[in-house]
Amino acid sequence: MKKLQAAHLRKPVTPDLLMTPSDQGDVDLDMDFAADRGNWTGKLDFLLSCIGYCVGLGNVWRFPYRAYTNGGGAFLVPYFLMLAICGIPLFFLELSLGQFSSLGPLAVWKISPLFKGAGAAMLLIVGLVAIYYNMIIAYVLFYLFASLTSNLPWEHCGNWWNTDLCLEHRGSKDGNGALPLNLTNTVSPSEEYWSRYVLHIQGSRGIGSPGAIRWNLCLCLLLAWVIVFLCILKGVKSSGKVVYFTATFPYLILLMLLVRGVTLPGAWKGIQFYLTPEFHHLLSSKVWIEAALQIFYSLGVGFGGLLTFASYNTFHQNIYRDTFIVTLGNAITSILAGFAIFSVLGYMSQELGVPVDQVAKAGPGLAFVVYPQAMTMLPLSPFWSFLFFFMLLTLGLDSQFAFLETIVTAVTDEFPYYLRPKKVVFSGLICVAMYLLGLVLTTEGGMYWLVLLDDYSASFGLMVVVITTCLAVTRVYGIQRFCRDIHMMLGFKPGLYFRACWLFLSPATLLALLVYSIVKYQPSEYGSYRFPPWAELLGILMGLLSCLLIPAGMLVAVLREEGSLWERLQQASRPAMDWGPSLEENRTGMYVATLAGSQSPKPLMVHMRKGLLAARTMTPAACILSMDKRLSCLQGTRTL
Repeated sequence: MKKLQAAHLRKPVTPDLLMTPSDQGDVDLDMDFAADRGNWTGKLDFLLSCIGYCVGLGNVWRFPYRAYTNGGGAFLVPYFLMLAICGIPLFFLELSLGQFSSLGPLAVWKISPLFKGAGAAMLLIVGLVAIYYNMIIAYVLFYLFASLTSNLPWEHCGNWWNTDLCLEHRGSKDGNGALPLNLTNTVSPSEEYWSRYVLHIQGSRGIGSPGAIRWNLCLCLLLAWVIVFLCILKGVKSSGKVVYFTATFPYLILLMLLVRGVTLPGAWKGIQFYLTPEFHHLLSSKVWIEAALQIFYSLGVGFGGLLTFASYNTFHQNIYRDTFIVTLGNAITSILAGFAIFSVLGYMSQELGVPVDQVAKAGPGLAFVVYPQAMTMLPLSPFWSFLFFFMLLTLGLDSQFAFLETIVTAVTDEFPYYLRPKKVVFSGLICVAMYLLGLVLTTEGGMYWLVLLDDYSASFGLMVVVITTCLAVTRVYGIQRFCRDIHMMLGFKPGLYFRACWLFLSPATLLALLVYSIVKYQPSEYGSYRFPPWAELLGILMGLLSCLLIPAGMLVAVLREEGSLWERLQQASRPAMDWGPSLEENRTGMYVATLAGSQSPKPLMVHMRKGLLAARTMTPAACILSMDKRLSCLQGTRTL
């Protein structure tokens, strides 16, 4: 009898319905299932990953252009004000959701299953963005390899891809400083290299007839996906180490380009054009909208990347401090990038004898036309060209890591017992699928599809997702409950500033952005090409689909409940029974009595009844041991 009791004590008996798949079989009962998910190997991994995710291509080719077209130095006033109203609060909200629950963008909606469609919308948006974003990285790789020559191929006319309009736009002033040559109706060799050689866009008649695949671009895209896959091979344990290089090295290159730029003749002309304050612009609503849009997209709020990264943190990581480091660091990086860019554009303006605003562009035109042309005017031009495109490569890869990690994490958190052990294979399949979907972007008309994706995949749909998230957390889940959760993590509750932004200021600003984007809607275009109506309709449907996933998710959540419609809505709005910190040693207060793995009150009651029945047949000592950090069985026996 004693032997049987000793054996019983050595091997605790856990009620079957209280067991998770990780508890069954020959698995160590002391190992918490959440440990299988993985964590950052150090606090700096998370911080650098967030910096790399937020500091991207937009800091180089979008912020400087928006600054000089919206009041120069005066643009910094609405920029930092919008950073305070929208950027910092929403950044902190998304990090808090991920760290508190240790869940990805889909599973985190245990906080309120009624809004799980917002998580699905996030995945759709980030999936579409990841497809075309890696194509931009492929273009960067193309130029990076092209820079490995003694003479840059876009430096001179006379190549097979050049036309009679090609004119080498350099040295257009004579030695006596005469008037510049007439550059009207001429094209620079860098622009023809981009459009006629890299894209070979003359082979396409438009978005409806993309033409043949450009195999050099196809191979560059394949290389880009291989690099991304190898870097996320082991999840955050591998990407968290890669960012030590990809998140820091761009700053070294940016500093080198900045020093080289400000020492060029005419550099001050460009910097003055970039920062000269024109405060009358502040009276225009457009400037404030532009500032909010820049903050919104630059910080990557709503894509799920921040939530995903935070979900791999330890429970008490100081994300409050990290929020200010990343958001302010991102803003300062954008300003420094503007100095580096406009100092070179000022030099270019002086060389060409044209105003700065005639050489300044935003978007891919700056990265693949204007700046490469400026590099040809410098001594050791291939060296500076290589540095510039290597900087763009590292800036782009960080963001792409976040996009892919967001997708993989979200799906594996939904099906952990099946996909988490096969995460490497699943990540590879995602990369292969996205590469195949992106092949249309490597065709001669691929740029038209890229522009369509860029204009609509993360436009008004992303704003709707962020507004929904903000309202669901603060209004449905409750601002007081959310602040109490943050207090459990960080040891203090957010102050009046954060609560006011979450409740009123941030949603109102985003709603104004949404209305503005609808009222000021303009059809997509690329150069002189205007997209046909069916392409515009396709783009609008692309944006609407992410919005429609939210009510679709609500319908599914309501149908899963029982009772009247109002009762179903109430039940679907409440947090799931297993909502809370993933590790049970972090569960305090109201989260102590929740069961891991339960999905609704009904399964919870089944688990409790099974557990109490099992407790009747066990000795008190065995009952205590059998709990394995779950509900106190001993407490249950007292209430029987």
